Amino acid sequence: MAHGTATPTRSRAARGWAVSGLVFAASMMIMLGVWQVFIGIAAIGGDDFFVVQDGYVYDLDTTAWGWIHVVLGAVVVLTGLFLFSGAAWARAAGILLAALAVVNNFLFLPYYPLWSIMVIALAVFVIWSLATVESRDLTGA
Repeated sequence: MAHGTATPTRSRAARGWAVSGLVFAASMMIMLGVWQVFIGIAAIGGDDFFVVQDGYVYDLDTTAWGWIHVVLGAVVVLTGLFLFSGAAWARAAGILLAALAVVNNFLFLPYYPLWSIMVIALAVFVIWSLATVESRDLTGA
């Protein structure tokens, strides 16, 4: 930091990571949203598709849970598409939706454990990416 500067400047590498993270986050949101819609359709189509062991604390109706997946997935896809425009509201909505996806997939763990863990990990990265990027990173200023 140069003498007399009030704020530190971010390096090109840091901006590159942030912007790349935003593009990755938008792409992941679209892909994961589509997959959530497919999982939801499978849950709606047949209650016996997903099997859970007896005694799980969060025993939920899979048809209702399927509708939650379909709606959340569709909203995630739309937000992912708007993220490519760099809209600040889309970043805020993306963070909120990724947090909801974490909770959604935590509750869905007994039905599809490996996928749920992967979605949770990717949603955490999406949150980090969207929280890290700044508007000036997108404009290159």
